[in-house]
Amino acid sequence: MEREPSASEAAPAATALFAWGANSYGQLGLGHKEDVLLPQQLSEFCKPGCVKRITGGGGHSAIVTDEGSLFVCGLNKDGQLGLGHTEDVQYFSPCRPLLGRPIREVACGWDFTIMLTEDGQVLSCGSNSFGQLGVPCGPRRCVIPQAIELQREKAVSIAAGLRHALAATASGIAFQWGTGLASSGRRLCPGQTLPLFLTAKEPCRVTGLENSRAVCVLAGSDHSASLTDAGELYVWGSNKHGQLASQAAFLPLPQKIEAHCFQNEKVAAVWSGWTHLVAQTGLLWLRA
Repeated sequence: MEREPSASEAAPAATALFAWGANSYGQLGLGHKEDVLLPQQLSEFCKPGCVKRITGGGGHSAIVTDEGSLFVCGLNKDGQLGLGHTEDVQYFSPCRPLLGRPIREVACGWDFTIMLTEDGQVLSCGSNSFGQLGVPCGPRRCVIPQAIELQREKAVSIAAGLRHALAATASGIAFQWGTGLASSGRRLCPGQTLPLFLTAKEPCRVTGLENSRAVCVLAGSDHSASLTDAGELYVWGSNKHGQLASQAAFLPLPQKIEAHCFQNEKVAAVWSGWTHLVAQTGLLWLRA
């Protein structure tokens, strides 16, 4: 007589993707543009168990699978979906013009998208009104992902804010581009010369981090952050909401958040929202 399998032996529950909230541009991938008050399951466009990353921008969304495929939907008036056109998309659709490279990570800004390939190349598409695509003298928008040069460095981490972007390289260098933080800096630091990386329209090394090795970069609406391999967190940009743990209204250069703020423990991981940061302490991990 066969026995019933125990709970520990039972087959794992099927995974599924759900979406809800604002949907003015179809960014939920549900096939319409009506706001959704309760979570709704997405129709299958890939195996849910294979989803590696999910992220969103001002009005668009992106999903990366374990195989390195990229699916996008939502607002596309500046080509931020990288599909070769500027029509909004209401279902998650594969982004195919990626130079034949699998995607490791994606970061969505307000109206642009930054992609990191498995071989360390950074790509960008969407609006370039503030140099956020990292291509000097480039067009005001780009509808197909294009490569960004990081001084022949391979990237391991990327981030996108409102109108600026960052990348950290395998050698631990942090780059920033896009002029999104410059207007706040000029207003809040009158008479002070801003560092070049705040006004650059192509990747520029972030000064003030020369004695540290960046393993992860982050961006909010108007701030940036870098986590080092020593578990230290550096922050800069707007501090309007106290997100930089400083008394200054604006930090033009990276400033380390003192260890006592984290009960003298090393920071293992950090996440950035639009105007806040969340940090986790504990065992350090390093991105490959």
